[in-house]
Amino acid sequence: MPSRSALPGFDVVGLRTWDDFIVRDSAGNIFSVPTVPANPQHLSPFAIPKDAQTLRSDERFQGKIKWYVKPIVFGGDPSLGDNVVWVTHETHAQAVRWWNEQYRALKA
Repeated sequence: MPSRSALPGFDVVGLRTWDDFIVRDSAGNIFSVPTVPANPQHLSPFAIPKDAQTLRSDERFQGKIKWYVKPIVFGGDPSLGDNVVWVTHETHAQAVRWWNEQYRALKA
């Protein structure tokens, strides 16, 4: 998940379309932001759908998150194919941290 230094004052509350975090600020406002780069300048207001309670999980992907081997912001292919893998939550968190560090280093 994004570090506090990447998104200070925000808590991750979910995923949106596998590619974006859903985050909440201290006032309770909800936003979406790309997983990479997890950067406050990319925050977009987001409303959690009212029918969210009716969503059902797909057992084939329980405990997994879709991940781009090479994130789109770095030129990775967004289509399903060799650039998409399903990873554990732990692996996802590690990859998000690592790619965001790479992004910040390149921007510096």
